[in-house]
Amino acid sequence: MRFILGLLSGLLGALAGWAGLAALVVLLAGPDRDGGIAMSAFFDIGPIGGVTGLIAGIWLFMRFGLVRNAAPEPPAETSDATPRRTTQLSFPFAVTVALIVAILGWWGWYELIRSPNLSHGFMTLQVEFRLPAGMSLPDKEEDVHIEVEEASGYADAMLPPNWRAHDGDRRAIIATASLMYKTRHRAVSLTLPDVPTQRWSIDLPSDPAPTPGFSPWRVATGGSPTKIEMHFRLSADR
Repeated sequence: MRFILGLLSGLLGALAGWAGLAALVVLLAGPDRDGGIAMSAFFDIGPIGGVTGLIAGIWLFMRFGLVRNAAPEPPAETSDATPRRTTQLSFPFAVTVALIVAILGWWGWYELIRSPNLSHGFMTLQVEFRLPAGMSLPDKEEDVHIEVEEASGYADAMLPPNWRAHDGDRRAIIATASLMYKTRHRAVSLTLPDVPTQRWSIDLPSDPAPTPGFSPWRVATGGSPTKIEMHFRLSADR
């Protein structure tokens, strides 16, 4: 039992050190749009924290996981004998380690088995923006910047070859992006030359299914005077 508890303490320290150092690097580095910083922090820098955490976990077990108690005093006729000391596990330390293992086990089940990814796999979000009457479209694709926010990540939407469209006498923009994570926090923003950035929330469940059609048109949040409208639909890639 002591060996198992000591092993768990060391492994927990390694896991905490690995994940903690990687998370700290990502936090200090700021937003990571393509995932490169996060990958480097986890695979290149994280192992340093893992080794440090392993040593710390074993030291904590040796320091607090074992309690030394003096043996009962011998009878009077043998009182000159040196009392022996016994070693036993620290109950609070064992409970703490067991609790952490249970929490990490639940988290592993949630992340690896239940998965934070969408049940339908990657899904395509198609968004369309309708400009007010009389407002013209930019001439260059590079002048249109559409960003999709999903959970804590960001991705640039793709403009298809037919991205310049119209709805009656009103100009429109077509774009697509991929959704992949289970989250209730989704938003899309549009930036055009000489126009303040417009932002809309994407009203979808955490684990959405494909939508039967486009959502209703609506203007950006915050009561933007530009009156650019957006609607969207979601389809499965498979």
